[in-house]
Amino acid sequence: MAPTTEVVMRSTHRRLAATAAGLVLSPVILGGCGIGGDAEEEGPAAKPARAPAEEAATRSRERVQAYLDAMTAKDVAAGRSQLCALLHDGFDLGATGPNGDFADHFQVPEAAITDIRPGPFGQEVSVSVSVTSGKRTVKRPLLFTVTRDGGDWCIAGEAPGGTPTAGPTPGGAVLTPPS
Repeated sequence: MAPTTEVVMRSTHRRLAATAAGLVLSPVILGGCGIGGDAEEEGPAAKPARAPAEEAATRSRERVQAYLDAMTAKDVAAGRSQLCALLHDGFDLGATGPNGDFADHFQVPEAAITDIRPGPFGQEVSVSVSVTSGKRTVKRPLLFTVTRDGGDWCIAGEAPGGTPTAGPTPGGAVLTPPS
């Protein structure tokens, strides 16, 4: 009878070991299949999603800073690429003209973003720009409106001052409220 008891004990021991191994490995196996929870949210390397307002402010700052950098460097193509497609034709006509942001006789020794806030047409980015023409330097406030166009962010308008009023954009278009 001893051999039978020994066989039963080995069989029971193997079943218990297999069951324990199955229980230990099942979360790993099920997690890899997408069952048993969202692995992306639980993993330590998962990044938290950015809030829409935070993303809007970040993207707006990036677009306007790139435009200011292009203005300082007199890189018309880089400046144009920050604008919404609707403004490209007007920008092409006026950017290097006598009063354009990229006019040869203007130098931009300093440009800084001073405020970003939501507005009626998108994010409003207030900027202080120093412009030198000859020996004269003038500091001017500008207000850029940045919006989402499809899946990308772009500058939809530029106006003098720091107030959210409708005014001319770099291409000469006027922002009007949507109907």
